[in-house]
Amino acid sequence: MNKPGIKQVEVQIMSQSYMLACPLDGEDALRASVAKVDAAMCRIRDAGKVKARDRIAVLAALNIAFELTQKDGSSPFPNSGFANTESGEPADTGASQATEQPLQRLLNKLDTALAQDDRLL
Repeated sequence: MNKPGIKQVEVQIMSQSYMLACPLDGEDALRASVAKVDAAMCRIRDAGKVKARDRIAVLAALNIAFELTQKDGSSPFPNSGFANTESGEPADTGASQATEQPLQRLLNKLDTALAQDDRLL
């Protein structure tokens, strides 16, 4: 049963269907968000270095979150690239090595945490 003012929208991310709830006037925004997530995940998958959907999703989420923090100026690592490559290497944007090291440590921690359960997708 749907709540008033909410509708169900079927979307696809990496060829998998999802039913998502959204406000009646929010479908365009939802579809734009889904397109961004799908594109980010497909880029990572197509690079061929990451196969597990959970890892792809985490990298895509981190990339999108980093882009958002860059836009609103709240990034703790200004002018640094994030995981634009699926190897986990920070993007080469001319950022100092001191800025890149915390990002690499974060990516290494994520990879270690995700590697502990190889049964995921």
